[in-house]
Amino acid sequence: MQENDAVTEAALLVAEAKKVLVLTGAGISTDSGIPDFRGPEGVWTKHPEAEKASHIDYYLSDPEIRINNWKLRAGGELWPDIKPNKGHISLLELENEDKLHTLITQNVDGLHQMAGTDSEKIVEIHGNVHEAVCLSCEWRDSIEPVLQRVREGEEDPRCECGGLIKAATILFGQGLIPEDLKKMAEALNACDLLITVGTSLQVFPVAEVVPGAVMRDVKVVIVNGEPTKMDIYADVVVIGSISETLPTILNNQNASLRN
Repeated sequence: MQENDAVTEAALLVAEAKKVLVLTGAGISTDSGIPDFRGPEGVWTKHPEAEKASHIDYYLSDPEIRINNWKLRAGGELWPDIKPNKGHISLLELENEDKLHTLITQNVDGLHQMAGTDSEKIVEIHGNVHEAVCLSCEWRDSIEPVLQRVREGEEDPRCECGGLIKAATILFGQGLIPEDLKKMAEALNACDLLITVGTSLQVFPVAEVVPGAVMRDVKVVIVNGEPTKMDIYADVVVIGSISETLPTILNNQNASLRN
């Protein structure tokens, strides 16, 4: 199927849908200046050793990993001045049409909220960089006061209980939050269309939503910069720039239905 035909078919499925579940990954944020991980130019593709630092075991056992990570965060060097791109903004069209049931994002950047998507509809399945958590107790709060402590000289921040503090992101080796998994399952049972955007669909259990949708006779649209191993399950696969193709799909849904 040619790209233009795929875009048209995807737009028609969106037009016919009543409850849409969207799953987004790193690819939707690359045009905002955030590199992905597994793409041809991804962080882990170019620097395989960097993936090791994203495992909770290394975070816990190596103080240098923690210290360097906090320095980058406190200095604003990780993602300076990021803003939503046209891909994030185009998803508002689903809300405007009262079709967006749930938006599950594997991203931790908060760009969907910045774009204006209702935070009540967003599940940050891998956490976010805007909060901090204690790994020993249940303390959780804004990360900014912790960053200020690092700027003032504290290298490896600790909670009042003595536990290690980290950004509220889910590292490899950490379990996902049960409540978030429950929301994902409920959304999958409720939706009549699944759209995956900018995700390689290699990280489980999140990637299971695709075969899960097929088992429930839910239509599946995959939008990505390159093919995925889950493409065989999709009703429509759109390969191309996400910030260009996704707005075209979502903004043309009504025209597709009329045609």
